[in-house]
Amino acid sequence: MSTLTHLDASGAARMVDVSEKPATDREATAQAIITLSPEAYDAALSGNAKKGDVLGAARIAGIMAAKKTADLIPLCHPIALTKAVVEFEPLADRHAIRILATARTTGPTGVEMEALTAASIAALTIYDMVKAVDRAARIDGVQLLAKSGGKSGAYRASALDEKEPIATRLAKARAKPSTLMGALAAPRAEAPTPAQREMFRAFMTSHGLRASIWAKDAGVSPALVYAFLTGKASSIPADAAQKLARVAKVRVEDMYK
Repeated sequence: MSTLTHLDASGAARMVDVSEKPATDREATAQAIITLSPEAYDAALSGNAKKGDVLGAARIAGIMAAKKTADLIPLCHPIALTKAVVEFEPLADRHAIRILATARTTGPTGVEMEALTAASIAALTIYDMVKAVDRAARIDGVQLLAKSGGKSGAYRASALDEKEPIATRLAKARAKPSTLMGALAAPRAEAPTPAQREMFRAFMTSHGLRASIWAKDAGVSPALVYAFLTGKASSIPADAAQKLARVAKVRVEDMYK
């Protein structure tokens, strides 16, 4: 059994002396999952929560937390991070959001705690942003997914699909947060501008439409609407747009004016 490096010979807590360890490239990725009510999930992804942009605030909070880890965890070394990334993967089937946090440095000690802290604080920030809607939101699944560099070498959580590297999962979270969102075809020949996306959001607000309810009434996956609203997809598929317009009793083009 390995000894605990944060305890000295007498059992007292200590900060590990890393002065003799070589500087190597190190990276770690961690996750946290927050499960929400349908209403809170809708608010978090729509960007229309009472407190503002839920995921935007959570992303900044996670990055800040990674940089402040040594101030929060007593025996962690202050680390000069070269990278801190927080991404979100909507899990529409369970009204949950999976947070993926990655930290990187070149130095004598690893960044596992930075990644774990970033994921945890991002999840707590989501909770804070939506607690007025859902105080029963649950945070779990906080876990180190992978790390590289250092004497101990690479590590991957056993539950992960070995055929899909963490970098690939992060890329998918950025470009296509959920398989339910799919590859989306535009309802117009050209991709809508950010202004048109905002007009679509304004249309929903003016007509009192909630993404999850509107999509359900139209027989459309809510994830298609969320993906467009959050900028993860360039547009809504033409057939889905037609169904949404039919329920709202407008023309498709009216939803973008």
